[in-house]
Amino acid sequence: MPRIPTDGPDSGRSAPARRAVLGAMAATAAAPALLALSSPASATPAKKPRALPGGGDLGPNVIVFDPSAPNIQGRLDEVFRQQESAQFGTGRYALLFKPGTYNGLNAQLGFYTSIAGLGLSPDDTTINGDVTVDAGWFNGNATQNFWRSAENLALVPVNGTNRWAVAQAAPFRRMHVRGGLNLAPNGYGWASGGYIADSRIDGQVGPYSQQQWYTRDSSVGGWVNAVWNMVFSGVQGAPAQSFPNPPYTTLDTTPVSREKPFLYLNGSEYRVFLPEKRTNARGTTWGSGTPRGSSLSLSQFYVAKPGVTAATLNAALAQGLHLLLTPGIYHLDRPIEVNRANTVVLGLGYATLIPDNGVTAMKTADVDGVRLAGFLIDAGPVNSATLLEVGPAGATANHSANPTTVQDVFVRIGGAGPGKATTSMVINSRHTIVDHTWIWRADHGTGVGWETNRADYGIRVNGDDVLATGLFVEHFNKYDVQWYGQRGRTIFFQNEKAYDAPNQAAIQNGSVKGYAAYKVADSVTTHEGWGLGSYCYYNVDPTIVQHHGFAAPNVPGVKFHDLLVVSLGGNGQYERVINDTGSPTSGTSTVPSTVVSYP
Repeated sequence: MPRIPTDGPDSGRSAPARRAVLGAMAATAAAPALLALSSPASATPAKKPRALPGGGDLGPNVIVFDPSAPNIQGRLDEVFRQQESAQFGTGRYALLFKPGTYNGLNAQLGFYTSIAGLGLSPDDTTINGDVTVDAGWFNGNATQNFWRSAENLALVPVNGTNRWAVAQAAPFRRMHVRGGLNLAPNGYGWASGGYIADSRIDGQVGPYSQQQWYTRDSSVGGWVNAVWNMVFSGVQGAPAQSFPNPPYTTLDTTPVSREKPFLYLNGSEYRVFLPEKRTNARGTTWGSGTPRGSSLSLSQFYVAKPGVTAATLNAALAQGLHLLLTPGIYHLDRPIEVNRANTVVLGLGYATLIPDNGVTAMKTADVDGVRLAGFLIDAGPVNSATLLEVGPAGATANHSANPTTVQDVFVRIGGAGPGKATTSMVINSRHTIVDHTWIWRADHGTGVGWETNRADYGIRVNGDDVLATGLFVEHFNKYDVQWYGQRGRTIFFQNEKAYDAPNQAAIQNGSVKGYAAYKVADSVTTHEGWGLGSYCYYNVDPTIVQHHGFAAPNVPGVKFHDLLVVSLGGNGQYERVINDTGSPTSGTSTVPSTVVSYP
């Protein structure tokens, strides 16, 4: 994913029928016997399928440490060596730390590696050391540091500042950094992230070369700089609203939020904590003691291992169990059907779902309170019409009191091999909260090409009252985002148009040059967005012109704040920012064109 450098300090039977006469003779001869067999006195009841067990071990790729464990650093280093540059590999790991204090560790995180504490609060598990993401594997370029996460730990960095130089799909949740946080790679090379939620950083956060970032419901001791698109909602200590110079978009609160479910230990028992919904949220959920919410015993979960069938997963759900997807790759020959209200589907270590033969990976019913979190959907080689459907088409139920949440659920089309999907994610249920997703049609890896990993649309929102917090959608052949529901809201959007369009004709949208990155349907009368950015890098044909990054009906109830478009090094240009408003980009200087308020 090439990016343009930015300023820092250093810079996817039938069988034959029997003859009627023989059939009639056989039926006549057999009639008495059939009558006898069907009588209640001699009937043999059909055996019910054995109930699937809840709970159980977490499998070989969940590595659990306690403070007395020997050679923790050696085990961390072993996983890192395997995963450091395995961008499209098959390894998946969750590194879990029991409550207590750990000294002198540097947990370097590679691809598909999650690290988390097992306490109810981040401060229950303290690492006197670092949880590090850097970019040595990619010559100091952090723009491909995807698919890794840190959660529920307190860190006391060795030199006072922890380095977390990530790109997309790399959440930093429920973390307490007793020091500063550096979001740039060593040498301040290119960087393109990122996401922080429910975290406290006592010192300053230095994004340096990070092009964009979203921080939600957290506390920071300061924020050093901004490049293009820095967005904050509900963040204590956030810089004041000042877009576009510097480009800070700051909302005092987050309208609705509900933190991601997480695994923890209650004594020796594993449980999953379910944080409660907050409205007008500000700051962390855990800063004043035990977080508010409820919890479930692991015995209420079917603990899935790679190799399990979709039929078994659906049987577990039908039985009333939740799903815990342990690290690994799961092939699905039919959709996972989540039909019960308040069902939790929680992945560990970037558990990856691959739909085979063009099926949809997961569908939910139009019910309250489903929580989908912490997994990757990788499109298969046969085109899927959709990969994730939240609610059925036409869903209308009111879920305002108990919405469905989709958190750290990532989608990939191509990169690890050929993949195709017409529309990656479809949100039909009202009041759904999409909290941090990266929906990515691959621009590098294997199985990549304008038609090879064809994917026309990233996310389509049909449901009313949907909120997106931290929406990353990139490289789709047509619209990256289509929004048909009323009263939708997006806080932070990051987009790149497809690099690989072969020519202007390939992206022509009727009389319009190119498909907008974010399209609000003409039928929508109320919609609002804050801190939205779209970049173009048409490196196959740099002469391509994109008319605008954003398209929406020009009505009083549709409002946008702090929009930008950027031409990366002059590889393609935008004529406008939104509709016919905003200055064109030009030249090779990679300077954003901005609109502070629309209309």
